[in-house]
Amino acid sequence: MIKNYLEQLRIQRWDDHRYYHHSRINQSLHFISALSFLFAYVWLFIDPVISALVGWLVSMTSRQAGHFFFEPHTYDHINQATHEYKEEIKVGYNLQRKVVLMAIWAASPLVLLADPTLFGLFTPWASATDFMRQVAKIWLVVGGGGLLFRTVHLFFIRDVETGLVWMTKILTDPFHDLMLYRSAPLALMRGELMDPGLHLNPEHTLGLIAEPTLEEQHA
Repeated sequence: MIKNYLEQLRIQRWDDHRYYHHSRINQSLHFISALSFLFAYVWLFIDPVISALVGWLVSMTSRQAGHFFFEPHTYDHINQATHEYKEEIKVGYNLQRKVVLMAIWAASPLVLLADPTLFGLFTPWASATDFMRQVAKIWLVVGGGGLLFRTVHLFFIRDVETGLVWMTKILTDPFHDLMLYRSAPLALMRGELMDPGLHLNPEHTLGLIAEPTLEEQHA
């Protein structure tokens, strides 16, 4: 069971890389995101409020900006897949789901403006610092809720293993991305906007052999 679990984790990581990380800018932003997420992981045990602020304001915004603004949304000639197809088979949050998640995150401070006690859960904020700390607590719930919601959702639309593997992937992505995209900023400084070796030599890129596509897995 453990061997199969790790194999499924490897396949999800490989599909995520080869389908959704062609742009060197996107890869570089993921490197920045990974660094800040690791900082947020450590600070979660020191001050969860600071962890939430860094996680959302730096880690998540840089990560998602790469996908929304720099990753090509045109036909993927290397993988022979349309953008629409990749969005359809995406195991985790595709762009449409990410819009919903980011909208909830961005709108959540408005709840405190409408009700400073958040239905009696908080002491009314009296300063900008109080407000930000309470917003950060809400963002912790939004982040955890978004992770758990999609995990349980995958239990029903796929299977329990797929959901648990995806949750493991998300939680360990900062460690993986740090190693995977550490050379992207230097490549970008050389003027390389797209990864020329993506998918063509996976042994060199990830230390893995090429995995079957999600379409082949479910054929």
